[in-house]
Amino acid sequence: MSSSQTTRARLGVYIGGTFTDVALEAGARRHTIKVLTTVAPDEGVMEGIAAVLGEAGMSLGDIDLIIHGTTSATNALIERKGATTALITTDGFRDSVEMGTESRFEQYDVFMDKPKPLVPRRRRHVVAERLDARGKVLLPLDEAGVEALVPALERDAVESVAIGFLHSFVNPDHEQRTRDILAARMPELAINLSSDG
Repeated sequence: MSSSQTTRARLGVYIGGTFTDVALEAGARRHTIKVLTTVAPDEGVMEGIAAVLGEAGMSLGDIDLIIHGTTSATNALIERKGATTALITTDGFRDSVEMGTESRFEQYDVFMDKPKPLVPRRRRHVVAERLDARGKVLLPLDEAGVEALVPALERDAVESVAIGFLHSFVNPDHEQRTRDILAARMPELAINLSSDG
């Protein structure tokens, strides 16, 4: 496509569980390609983009807009696939994710089966620490308690840890220190903090 043309080209990429779809729109011309989704999704995306650009006789420089979408994370949640994950939270709040907020799909159905939590109880751990709603330290982080979690995380072959302490959105220090302690002992561990969200 020559630079003198004013046709806008848009590229759409959708990564699904089985296929990655790539659609190119340049003026009235439309091209689509379907390739297998790869373990490293970017490889399938780049393969699809190269194929659709080749079919259209265009290059990446001709593209004005790229739109991307995926259901990979949604599928992993629905299918309960993905990394073996543990949760570390404030002592006394281990079961909050299971109890929820009393919001239910069927508010008056006391026999409703709630979905199982993504992290089973045996991989939900607590640490003594507490912040107030303004982020002031009420109970310092028990760093020895964090260290003591390492054998349990290793025993359960945990690959990922979510750290969610009360009021960490105001003061992330305890979450960050917990991350640093765990990362020093388990460098391969993927660690996510609620305060980063």
